[in-house]
Amino acid sequence: MTKTFTIPQSVLWKDTYISLLDQQKLPLETTYIELRTLEDVWDAIVTLKVRGAPAIGITAAYGLALAASQYEHEDVSSFLVHLQKDKEYLANSRPTAVNLAWALNRMVNSVQNVSSVNAAKTTLIHESIQIHAEDEEVCRQIGENGLSLFKDGDSILTICNAGSIATARYGTALAPFYLAKEQGKELKVYASETRPVFQGARLTTWELMQAGIDVTLITDSMAAHTIKTKGISAIIVGADRITANGDTANKIGTYNLAILAKAFNIPFYVAAPLSTFDPTLDSGHEIPIEERDSKEITHVAGIQIAPTGVSTFNPAFDVTPNELITAIITEKGIIAGNFTKEIQKIFN
Repeated sequence: MTKTFTIPQSVLWKDTYISLLDQQKLPLETTYIELRTLEDVWDAIVTLKVRGAPAIGITAAYGLALAASQYEHEDVSSFLVHLQKDKEYLANSRPTAVNLAWALNRMVNSVQNVSSVNAAKTTLIHESIQIHAEDEEVCRQIGENGLSLFKDGDSILTICNAGSIATARYGTALAPFYLAKEQGKELKVYASETRPVFQGARLTTWELMQAGIDVTLITDSMAAHTIKTKGISAIIVGADRITANGDTANKIGTYNLAILAKAFNIPFYVAAPLSTFDPTLDSGHEIPIEERDSKEITHVAGIQIAPTGVSTFNPAFDVTPNELITAIITEKGIIAGNFTKEIQKIFN
């Protein structure tokens, strides 16, 4: 029997603005903000009011459609020049997650052969809505494929937030847990806090609790002990970019978990849509890694916890090499074995 429960949504299109769940306010406040300009969208992405590679892509697509709807150009060529400029502006907001560039490129490509400015504006709105709708279906398919790897009663570890509020619905790494809930199966989730921004503590635990899913919070440094003492049967994570050989960029700390999975001989799964793959890059060595403000490390909730002037290193992501990945779960199936060969098959 299918069960109904609450699945939070992060991005809503409202015709004249974007309604966005402010993830910086979670879990203490559930606040939706209105994005009405391109600058609003850029700021929301940079300041992590929206985060999660698919959700960033969806928000950027809506943002480009929203901005274009306000252009006053009468000829298509001027319209497209302005659109390209705004696309590049949004694309520079965060460099690592490939869904951002993928969605923006798709938006621009959708209007290359339009006959009028009005047709272009309408096409962009329809394309952004389509990107949103497709992501929800993609996430459900990822969830179904991922759930096939787990059995009722399993305890599974995850990091960061690759859930409903990071996508259109269901999520990627968290999608199997929502699908299990719908089907009346019990999976226990252990969520790593995910320093320095605490996406696991603030977001993953919050959204899973909204759905009544069994979740336990741990600090990042407790992962090895938790795997050993709590019978963790697998680790599942999301992704921000996957290269042609299967190397995967994800939230900082993911690489640590992959090493632990190998040490404890448990599977390490990556869950991601095909839009997260970047076959133009041969390996993870070519992925640009975003470095963020030092205050994310030196301060917690605005309170300084480190000496003034201390040097910091704050990469937002790390890269897990393909040899540590058991399988990559996509909407088109589960990729395993020779990642280079199997990924090439999909994109050919």
